[in-house]
Amino acid sequence: MSSCSSALIVVPARHGSTRLPGKPLLTIAGRTLLERVHAVARAAAERAGNCAVVVATDDARIAAHAQAIGAAVTMTDSALDSGSSRAYAAAAAWPDRPDLVINLQGDAPFVPPAVVAGLIATLRGGEADVATPVYRLDWQRLDRLRAHKQTAPFSGTTCIRDAQGRALWFSKTILPAMRDEAKLRASEPLSPVWQHLGLYGYRLAALEWFAQAPQSPTERLEGLEQLRFLEAGRTIATIAVDPPLHAMSGIDTPADLALAEAAIARLGDPYPL
Repeated sequence: MSSCSSALIVVPARHGSTRLPGKPLLTIAGRTLLERVHAVARAAAERAGNCAVVVATDDARIAAHAQAIGAAVTMTDSALDSGSSRAYAAAAAWPDRPDLVINLQGDAPFVPPAVVAGLIATLRGGEADVATPVYRLDWQRLDRLRAHKQTAPFSGTTCIRDAQGRALWFSKTILPAMRDEAKLRASEPLSPVWQHLGLYGYRLAALEWFAQAPQSPTERLEGLEQLRFLEAGRTIATIAVDPPLHAMSGIDTPADLALAEAAIARLGDPYPL
């Protein structure tokens, strides 16, 4: 894939969240969620070069707000059942058909632009169908993930990857299981567990295939879209990144909004007004 391959960052933004209706329009420390995510996308596009940004929505209120903050907008069918399908619909409607598509979820305001740009660079420089970031857990983070899964077992995804960084599997369970964990803890500061950041870059052809393919058996069980690619024998490149400073993968509830504001107050605003 050429380093000049065109890229499109799609920000899917739905109004109809069951747990947090209208969340792209809700504010965190003075800026709407959509405004924050769009700022990430624009910064990433500048880093990557030859890259455009579009907000994909099914709601006129979100479209109007997106236009007010200077974002390009495409309207997508409200019946689409995933952010990836919405990203493909936006890419298919884009005037200049892109080679690569990044799906930057509209409820992920703390993703570093460098990580998004890194997905584009990985796809431009390799042969994988999909690229996605992962980070290695130290033992303290692993303990926190285990404790969190006692009450929210389907929150947090782990990844098994080979020596070249190719994903072998993803799961909502914590992989791998470990024999002699006490010895591992004593021997090194990092656990062998990689946690997934829910952000994807695709070749357009791979995303088109995904949008037309039925759910795979294990995808249905785990609730993980990326398993559709792996079960079909397609390749996913994982990119090792630093653990997120603002350790929130998404905003799904009013409590998440409060946590996000608290994180900004404690750690600083990554994209201040």
